Formats: sequence, structure tokens, C-alpha cells
Amino acid sequence: MNIQKIVYTEALAEYQQKPKNIFKKSGKIEKKFYEEESLKLQYELVKLQKWIIETGQRLLVIFEGMDTAGKSSTIKEFMNYLNPREARSVALPKPNSKELGQWYFQRHIKQIPNAGEIVFFDRSWYNRAGIEQVFGFCTQAQHEHFYRQVNSVEEMLVDDGVLFFKFYLNITKKTQISRIKDREENPLKSWKLSKLDYLSMEKYDEYEVLRDKMFKLSGTLDAPWCELDANDKKRARLNAVRYLLSNIDYEGKNNDLITGVDRKIVKLHNKG
Repeated sequence: MNIQKIVYTEALAEYQQKPKNIFKKSGKIEKKFYEEESLKLQYELVKLQKWIIETGQRLLVIFEGMDTAGKSSTIKEFMNYLNPREARSVALPKPNSKELGQWYFQRHIKQIPNAGEIVFFDRSWYNRAGIEQVFGFCTQAQHEHFYRQVNSVEEMLVDDGVLFFKFYLNITKKTQISRIKDREENPLKSWKLSKLDYLSMEKYDEYEVLRDKMFKLSGTLDAPWCELDANDKKRARLNAVRYLLSNIDYEGKNNDLITGVDRKIVKLHNKG
């Protein structure tokens, strides 16, 4: 896999029309525009999957981020029209007693895509970099040991030919509070809430420190972190798809559409 690059451009659909037609007063994009642009990108994702299947490629995409940042909905954006037989989302539960005695990466490595397959991780081995450290689910020694190994593990994946992407969805504390309140008030979203969500909200500042540590120590040339401003979920989703598509040379790519990403939304960390 070639080294991932970030291309910032204003040759994006949202900057080709009058702002009032695209953006709300809040700065977020209008639903109609989002749906139209998303559909164009869905055609490209279908082309990508066809190429992956025909050439036997393996695509692994990790999603991390603050609680309520929209990891699951962003994965859904990617998977909307993909063939589910060759694409899957993995959200592992907390490790059982047997898994606790294994090499930390072992249960995740079992989920690495086979030839012709796309796998999305809804959280990943980076639990040890964040939530496990915040709540004492691992020791300080285990946390440090994770960082001694993670870059080598990811380098081996890339060296073996896995197309590997890491996204981090970032939101402000204000946005997080608002989204938790929305889940409280919406019966259709109440299942998303847990005690840990409230505890995580209280630990927001600690998460920020660990997030920046993660970017610094594990954002490498082989496996950079693509950070997305997800305060507007729709803009984050569009730019996540754009970033991934712009970094893979799949057959039939529409280069008039896939021109780069929005500087206001995307930041790359690759100096680890």
C-alpha cells in the first residue's frame, strides 16, 4: 500500500454553489445536499468493493472517537450499498476470561479481512489507549506495553498488503452533552445510552489527553490517523469516504468527484 496522503481542496461540491444553498446558519450542511453528495460517493464505494473482490485485496478500516461522535453511523455510511457477504462491521464485546489470558491483539487479529473482504472495526485495539486507561480496565504497565507493540503490529499488516485506515471522530464537550441529551429524550435512541456514556462525559478532558498521546505515538507513515471534526456528522461522513477513496487506486475511479478533502474537517497525524 502506498503511503497515505491528504489533499486539501475547495473543488468539493459544497464550495461550488452559493453557501446559503448548502449550509445552515449553524454551519452544518443541509440534509438534501448531503443525501445527493452521499449517493455519488456510494457509487464509488461499490466500484471500490468490486475491485477489492476481483483483485483479492483486503481492506481494514478502524473507527475510534469520543463517545457519541458517530462511529456507528459513519460505518453505516460506508456500508449502505456494499455487498454484505464481502463487507462486515465488527464491534467486539469486552473480553471474556479466556481472552483476558491471551495476547492483547489476538481477538482482534482473528477479525482481519480475508481476500476480497472489507472489515470495519467499531472501536478496536485502541481501547487500551483510551477507555481502558481512563477507567482502570488495564494497568499502566499494560497501557505502556500496548504502545511498544501497536506500531509493529500495524506495520506488519500493511507490509502484508492489507489496505489499512484509521479514523478518529472528534467532537467538543458541548456537542457530546447535546447528543447525550438527545438520546435521553428520543425513545428510538435510548438503547445507545449506558452508564459508561455518562462516566465518559465526565472524563472528557482525560480522553483529550490520551487522544493526543495516541496521535503522537501511533500516527505513523504506515498507519496514520485521519482525524475528523464530527461536530457535523454529515460533513464528517462525506470526508471520511472521500479520504479513503482518494488513497486507493481502484478501477473506474471518478477523479472529477474524488478530488480531496475539506481542510476544515480533516487532519492527518503521521509523525509517530
